[in-house]
Amino acid sequence: MAADWRTDLVDRIRALIVQAEPQVEEEAKWRKASNPDGVPTFSSSGLICTVETYKDKVKVTFAKGATLADPASVFNASLDAGTRRAVDLFSPGDLDDAAFVALVREAAELNRA
Repeated sequence: MAADWRTDLVDRIRALIVQAEPQVEEEAKWRKASNPDGVPTFSSSGLICTVETYKDKVKVTFAKGATLADPASVFNASLDAGTRRAVDLFSPGDLDDAAFVALVREAAELNRA
């Protein structure tokens, strides 16, 4: 992916995930010709989330998002999915850093429970 606002946002998301869960493990999965870098996945005692880039957005999908409290209403996609929930970000200003960190922490805690 060429460097643009999405690249910068993915870097910011990565830093927030590490801030929330310092022991997180990042791994690239699902490499294919159309996405040779793969999809960044973040795990700690189980999958926390994936981060995908699209032409017009960055999508962060929480594996067990439906189980997480979301008092700041960070989730705005996959709201009808059975287990997962996602955050679609169309610009860097769409991300509430503090609320996102709280979701990552809660997801990591849920994995440890």
